[in-house]
Amino acid sequence: MTAGKRRGRRVEWVAGSAVALALLFAGVATVASARGGADGADRAAAAPHPPAADSADAGFARDMAVHHQQAVEMSFIVRDRTKDEEVRRLAYDIANTQANQRGMLLGWLDLWELPKTTAAEPMGWMAAGHEGHSAKGMDGTAGMDGMAGMGTGYRAHDGSLMPGMATRTELDRLRKASGRAAEIRYLRLMTEHHRGGIDMARGCARLCTVKAEKRLARGMAEAQQSELDEMARLLAARGSAPRS
Repeated sequence: MTAGKRRGRRVEWVAGSAVALALLFAGVATVASARGGADGADRAAAAPHPPAADSADAGFARDMAVHHQQAVEMSFIVRDRTKDEEVRRLAYDIANTQANQRGMLLGWLDLWELPKTTAAEPMGWMAAGHEGHSAKGMDGTAGMDGMAGMGTGYRAHDGSLMPGMATRTELDRLRKASGRAAEIRYLRLMTEHHRGGIDMARGCARLCTVKAEKRLARGMAEAQQSELDEMARLLAARGSAPRS
């Protein structure tokens, strides 16, 4: 086998359809959570007093699961639209990480015996003064710094339910692109997606009460910020930049 073929095999991650793989990741994580798990995160999430259905904890779990699912979808799309190893590797990392986190979030909702979907406005739990939970920050001070306009301020449109989510039109354009054009579209869309996800994760770090969920939210924000830096580098290498 030539070196080129070996490199090609290393970056191949075709494992059935996108939906099947995403459900597999989510299912494994959900089952692990539902069984209580071996680590402290699962035990903490299964606390004797689960959060209420309208709490920040439940709202974040529901909304971030939806947000993550689109990131997985976009990553599978670009996988089939480019042969670039760096972009495919990044897409694999995002799909793998976010599908597993999605399974954890849905597993916690199962443990808390809370619905995975509600009629509540997406991200309404982030609105200042939301009833039922504190608006204190991680340092214990009051306030919702940097969160003005979130929650009820976002107007859903064309399938984009929350800040950072791509529209149906944008996803269709990504599906039709190929090569460098697909790479740039993906990197720009995922940059905006991560920005929205980071804001939401920071909101949970401030407002959520379940320690394991707060830790997960902080980890999401840190990891996605690192990926934002990587995507900016990849865009610059292609003579492009994130959309303003």
